[in-house]
Amino acid sequence: MAASPKRIGIVGARGHTGAELIRLVAAHPSLELAYVSSRELDGQRVDAHVSDYQGDLRYSSPAHEDLPALDADVVVLALPNGKAAVCVQAFDAAGRDPVIVDLSADYRFDNNWYYGLPELTRNKWRGEKRISNPGCYATAMQLSIAPLKEMLAAPPVCFGVSGYSGAGTTPSDKNNPDKLRDNLMPYALTGHMHEKEASRHLGVPVEFMPHVAPHFRGLTVTTNLYLSRPHQRNDVLALFQQAYAKDPLVRVQDEAPWVSQIAGKHHAEIGGFAMSADGKRVVIVATLDNLLKGAATQAMQNINQAIGVDEYTAIPL
Repeated sequence: MAASPKRIGIVGARGHTGAELIRLVAAHPSLELAYVSSRELDGQRVDAHVSDYQGDLRYSSPAHEDLPALDADVVVLALPNGKAAVCVQAFDAAGRDPVIVDLSADYRFDNNWYYGLPELTRNKWRGEKRISNPGCYATAMQLSIAPLKEMLAAPPVCFGVSGYSGAGTTPSDKNNPDKLRDNLMPYALTGHMHEKEASRHLGVPVEFMPHVAPHFRGLTVTTNLYLSRPHQRNDVLALFQQAYAKDPLVRVQDEAPWVSQIAGKHHAEIGGFAMSADGKRVVIVATLDNLLKGAATQAMQNINQAIGVDEYTAIPL
């Protein structure tokens, strides 16, 4: 007899990532939506906003202290930075311990939470039910650097460009199509949260310069790596192919990937591997969809691991 599906609640489901999560849950044989919270959409049918979902569920707007009583086995916090703690504290106060996956940066620096970048950290998971989902840029940077991190002669330098969906749904210059048209908008050129995150979890300092472009979804990170000794291009390429050989959501290729080809896809692509003449510098390009492998898809990998099903369940490969 098949086990009954786990109940999953999504807090802050109005945003782009919330909609992608609903689509993934709708296709999942072991999960069913318990609730989706959104103050702006309160009372509206979920299927009116996410057609992949088939059901009668409506968006709701529970107070954070009421979340534990909704009896979800898994809770995804898809909230802006700084908003997760009150929800986590509500579960602690109620003595409830569901799987909690936080999509914000709030717990990415907390050693009590498992940092879930599966391709790099799944062997460090010790059954934790508190899971911090990595940032989109931080994911691309770490995947680009990790296979070479023991061979570096200097901090990696990363140039990032993302679509404006990464700026969320709250209006700002960074998600204003009129201001972005024919433009490239630099921001947070030192000290970006994802710079700190990648540096912490790689264990090497990373320098990062982000920009927003006029496209909606997908990001590119071009990383400059100085190596402590000369390498052949084929050896570096082979190192990456070997590192991610068993990871269907990381595809290593010869050519530099294009962001236009990653939108709507669940995997990351890494390529380019341009070597300097002396073999001591390599430039690597990574692309991923910031709403999928950079957020919702990665969350689903972590949820699948936590509920004991195949890591790629419901993720189109």
